[in-house]
Amino acid sequence: MTDSSARRPPVVTASVPVIEPPAWALSQRALFDLLDSGWRLFSSRYTRPDGSLRYSGRLYSRDGADDFFEPFFNWPQLYLLGGADDLLPACAHHWEGVVAQMTELGMFADEFEIGYDWFHQGESLLFTYFLTAADPATWAERATRFADLYLADRPNPDNYDPVHRIIKAPHNGSGGARDGVSDTPAYPWTEAEAAQYGYPLDWLVPAGAPVPPLADDPRLGAEMRERMGQGDAVGNLSVAGLVCNAFLVSGDERYTGWLREYVGAWQRRAQDNGGIVPDNVGLDGVVGGRLDGRWYGGHYGWTWPHGMYSVGQATAVGALSAALATRDDGYLDLLRSLLDAIIGLGVKLPFSQSDSANQGRWRAHLGADVDTATLLVPYRHSDRGWFDYNPIQTSVPLALWHHTGAAEDRARLDALRAAAGYDWATVRPFRDKEEAGHEEPWYAYLCGDNPDYPQRILAAAHAQARRRVALLLANADRDLPEEAIHLWQNVNPVVTEALAQTMWGGPQVIYNGGLQQARVRYFDAERRRPGVPEQVAALVSAIEPEATVVTLVNLSATDDRVLIVQAGAFGEHEIATAVATGAEPGWTGRDTEYIHHQPVPSATELTVGGPHLTVELPAGTTVTLTLRLRLHAYQPSYRQPWD
Repeated sequence: MTDSSARRPPVVTASVPVIEPPAWALSQRALFDLLDSGWRLFSSRYTRPDGSLRYSGRLYSRDGADDFFEPFFNWPQLYLLGGADDLLPACAHHWEGVVAQMTELGMFADEFEIGYDWFHQGESLLFTYFLTAADPATWAERATRFADLYLADRPNPDNYDPVHRIIKAPHNGSGGARDGVSDTPAYPWTEAEAAQYGYPLDWLVPAGAPVPPLADDPRLGAEMRERMGQGDAVGNLSVAGLVCNAFLVSGDERYTGWLREYVGAWQRRAQDNGGIVPDNVGLDGVVGGRLDGRWYGGHYGWTWPHGMYSVGQATAVGALSAALATRDDGYLDLLRSLLDAIIGLGVKLPFSQSDSANQGRWRAHLGADVDTATLLVPYRHSDRGWFDYNPIQTSVPLALWHHTGAAEDRARLDALRAAAGYDWATVRPFRDKEEAGHEEPWYAYLCGDNPDYPQRILAAAHAQARRRVALLLANADRDLPEEAIHLWQNVNPVVTEALAQTMWGGPQVIYNGGLQQARVRYFDAERRRPGVPEQVAALVSAIEPEATVVTLVNLSATDDRVLIVQAGAFGEHEIATAVATGAEPGWTGRDTEYIHHQPVPSATELTVGGPHLTVELPAGTTVTLTLRLRLHAYQPSYRQPWD
């Protein structure tokens, strides 16, 4: 295997003067300042001295632990981008405080959730993954210990069956495969949720039959426990993110072996099902074994409650994690076949005429275009066929293309854009569940026809952060009941999508358990930590392998900066060559003159042949680098450039 750390990185020294700082650079650094004040305010007003959240209630179901971690999920991501030095220890303090809080509330054992579905566990574990990336030496033991909960050579707890290549229950964790989906006789489903999403096992009550009360409904009681509470569920593909995280910090091939085995088993099931991944597997390894042969109807699967929204993200996490760790893109066919099948079922219809169960999210995304005919795809399937039509969640096919750079994956995005009835270049300052949702205008920018995108997305991030600070202050003194704990994530003042896109050339992380993608990352060479140095801004304007373009700006007129550019989120890419813009000296002219001279441009090309490039930024200089990359040339790792 190629060693990515065998040589010292070559050095580029910037020489182009920053005469008029770019608007995007000023906005980016101002956003860092705003987010820094925001997380400090949240920490002071919403948390206790031990790092836990201010909450005096109990949790009366298996649900809720994720909501205590989600308000912090992207704080260490902000540190990785270049946030304050003391943000990292603050993140660790809150993680430990919340874990202790969850243990006291009976949700955690041995620092890990006792047993719940991976739609939710994937959300809460993003906090852990980013902490591991930011400080691998400190978090390595936890990362591997958590992943070992699912390896066959660690039989206690008993989560995994290596014979049938299944995780034994939809709810699983440090307590092993957890029977059922609730600790109550009936699943705690409300009338409002039933009206929005319908019921699991909807075929148990025939059409036209009287709807029984929730407590007596067979779709929510013993039938649900028996049919949906054992065996594997497609949402468990997100466990691949946990295992890949352990591989990135350890390099242990046990984890790649598990990924090959488990993700490969789901890939074969999808192949046997016409390319669409089924959502359930019985304890005997048979698809549909507990659902009278149905490939749909499993827990958090195709029928209930979210369909493609949860299935697509879990499939993406599984396929991308396996491909990243094993460096075998064959696993991505699991995701490609799913996307192509669902897109092929699409219809052209105004969203306002759709049967969508998630009206609020998509109306915010589409704005005035809700009445414009566009491509809508079915998110759910039951005995009555496909239903619940929405625009496709672009983050999933975009994450696939970002990983591969392949023409076929770009063509899929281009076809989706052509089929959309709305302008992909439009930027709206909304938030969604994933702290994302602006993949479409970012892709238009990367295609070269949305040139103002950096300024507009940064402005949208400023607006959203300021809105959340105002909401944070307005709600700071509330004693939250259990049903209102989503407030914490709704007022999280750290917004990172704009920074990840503009600085790293990467999409926001897949929210239900993915690992960060990036064309480039940065390390402060002098402070020996991740992120850009103070007063440095970065903009990635192209991410093609043959022309990944990065502009770095040192806004300080007095202080030099030195940073290391890394190819890939995990040093997995090789920088074959780098072309650096330069300028001849003398732009200031003589002190007796009344105006500066225009810099005379130049360019220098150097061979790099590794994942790292050192960039010296003297005070008040900028450089644009055109990097030719060889994707996935090295084993991915959390190793830092000086390790």
